[in-house]
Amino acid sequence: MQPEVSADLESLDATLTTVEKVMDLDELRRRIDELEMQASDPDLWNDQDHAQQVTSELSHAQSELRRVTALRSRLDDLPVLYELVEAEEGDAAVSAAADADAEREELRRDIEAMEVKTMLAGEYDQREALVNIRSGAGGVDAADWAQMLMRMYVRWAEHHDHKVEIYDTSYAEEAGLKSATFAVKAPYMYGTLSVEQGTHRLVRISPFDNQGRRQTSFAEVEVLPVVETTDHIDIDENDLKVDVYRSSGPGGQSVNTTDSAVRLTHVPTGIVVTCQNEKSQLQNKVSAMRVLQAKLLERKRIEERAQMDALKSDTGASWGNQMRSYVLHPYQMVKDLRTNVESNNPSAVLDGDLDQFIEAGIRWRMDEDQ
Repeated sequence: MQPEVSADLESLDATLTTVEKVMDLDELRRRIDELEMQASDPDLWNDQDHAQQVTSELSHAQSELRRVTALRSRLDDLPVLYELVEAEEGDAAVSAAADADAEREELRRDIEAMEVKTMLAGEYDQREALVNIRSGAGGVDAADWAQMLMRMYVRWAEHHDHKVEIYDTSYAEEAGLKSATFAVKAPYMYGTLSVEQGTHRLVRISPFDNQGRRQTSFAEVEVLPVVETTDHIDIDENDLKVDVYRSSGPGGQSVNTTDSAVRLTHVPTGIVVTCQNEKSQLQNKVSAMRVLQAKLLERKRIEERAQMDALKSDTGASWGNQMRSYVLHPYQMVKDLRTNVESNNPSAVLDGDLDQFIEAGIRWRMDEDQ
């Protein structure tokens, strides 16, 4: 085996060993055993919310264990592949070497992606994520852009087999969305998707301009941790203004025929939340309360973070600023303005190919926090 290949394999082994230590595989296996016992309890589904939490955590833990053990197995197999290369001659040796090098590069990317997940150690990082998308400057193009962003994140979740639950979609008059709220229902989604928070900018030839002019549009992405029962986010009913109205936009049987949509206004903070995607007013109010609690939790987190930041000089980038540009004309490029990660395939990115941007964002955030 060539010295540089041997050194590279040693480096990959060191990184994977660190990942295994951080994940604490023995504790992970113990937790899986515990969750499997809970999942086999016939009374588990008497409390559906708890049952879904148990089964979701179990599925995630099993997936993580399978993933890291598969990486170790692949790494152990690599020296064998290179031994086979040395046993070949001529074109067969060249082909075998190319296959071994390709597997080594793919394994490096997979180990680095696993390493990024070990960086999700924030207070709420293990939570599910609540994503809000709002159209900004740019008129109908911005509303269309907001809908494109929602599809991008839903497609990303689908690629990773994460369930998405849509709470609210407020449609614009001509096309697209004024706003949308949805949850990504899997562990560590807040820590993963929180790096997507900020202003997303689109440059393209407007499909809504009959003169075919170039248009710049903006949309805002907000990511919140889903509230859990241990968070103690108490909301006084006297602080709430509740409005009900008829749902708007596309809907199925009965969605647009009753006053089932709910708007909650939290008077002390001025936070307004709407939910209209459920069929009943009660279901919409429950979903709206979840979103309001998440917003209040995030407000509390930001206030606490501001108090901490006041104790140190913080010159980091603002989360509210532009964080990514998507250019479809006059050239094709997606560029993250924080990490400088680029892609020349906007179609793939808008179809959910976001992993390289998310992983770089997590590393960037970790560097900013140090």
